[in-house]
Amino acid sequence: MALSLYGLKEWLLATVLAAIIAAASIAIGWWWLAILAGILWLAAIGFFRDPLGRRPASDSDHDMVSPADGRISAVERVDQHPATDGPAVIVRIFLSVLDVHVNRAPCDATVQELVYKPGKYLDARSEESARVNESNLIIMKRPCGTRFGVRQVSGAIARRIVCPLKSGDTLKRAQRFGMIKFGSTTELILPDHGEHSPVVHVTKGDRVRGAVTILATVESPAAE
Repeated sequence: MALSLYGLKEWLLATVLAAIIAAASIAIGWWWLAILAGILWLAAIGFFRDPLGRRPASDSDHDMVSPADGRISAVERVDQHPATDGPAVIVRIFLSVLDVHVNRAPCDATVQELVYKPGKYLDARSEESARVNESNLIIMKRPCGTRFGVRQVSGAIARRIVCPLKSGDTLKRAQRFGMIKFGSTTELILPDHGEHSPVVHVTKGDRVRGAVTILATVESPAAE
């Protein structure tokens, strides 16, 4: 287990403060305060943990791995989405404060465009939050040319989306590309073209692991 560099400032600050409080508490004999500082430090750095050695559950390039840890809050279809420039299937993942918050690439891809949208900070568990909260849409293209998207959405606690990507960047399947600090939502948006629609393998309520769980299978490049 490692700590994400995307949260370097936060977990370094938490470490320094906890060390100062613990040292001062021990010096005056307040062991209970030192223990409390240690517990709060563990809770703080837990938000920025970054598990190592994760591997996708499938080696197929057509299986899209989950871009985040959490629980599936919705699987829905829309007639139009900017990520796909047409109909789309949206797989929405809710991340609680206890989940890993690092985001991962669902497949090999090239970043086409980033669309940041300021907004509200409603509870990420509500359906309305996905429409009105602050968000960052990353539009990508698979090697075969198919567009898809990953959308980072802030929650009531999470108010900082981290995404260092820029247009033209390339990503490998399961590669880290950012995080949303504290509770939030991450969406995988896939093109929905009738008989060539993606096969979604998860339903509302399922637990998923970033870079491991297969959310959907898309058509082969030949079919596309």
